[in-house]
Amino acid sequence: MAVTRDQIKAAYPLPSYNYRVEIGSEAVAFSEVSGLAIEYEKTTYKESPVESGAAGPRTMYMPAQGTPATLTLKKGVVRGASLKALYQWISTVQTNLVEKKDVFVRLCDEQGAPVISWKVINAFPTKLDAPSFTATSNDVAIESLSLMADGVTISEP
Repeated sequence: MAVTRDQIKAAYPLPSYNYRVEIGSEAVAFSEVSGLAIEYEKTTYKESPVESGAAGPRTMYMPAQGTPATLTLKKGVVRGASLKALYQWISTVQTNLVEKKDVFVRLCDEQGAPVISWKVINAFPTKLDAPSFTATSNDVAIESLSLMADGVTISEP
């Protein structure tokens, strides 16, 4: 059992609320990030039995191509440049001049120093959802940005 501060720091999991998101070189505040996954398709091989008298084909499963990452980023709507920047980025898809960007999600310690980084490679926006509007609610207006990317890598700073 961890007793000292250094032992606790080394042995206990990091909380997930202290993170930073960077799109390209710009830091953008998001309230939720999901979809940071590394996944591979599976291929099924069936081969005939080599030994005579063996029953049926032998089935083997093997990893195949990597699947593209699909990321969802959510944030509160605020006045200013960040809303405009996300809209401008997804607008480039319409003109087929989409700018693919690397996205970094950095999990930070108590002092704000990055501990683990997820790099989303060649991401581009596929969907920008406006918030839901309800006259009987006082919830924060949350917009959602969906990204597709070539893949995800994980590293320590």
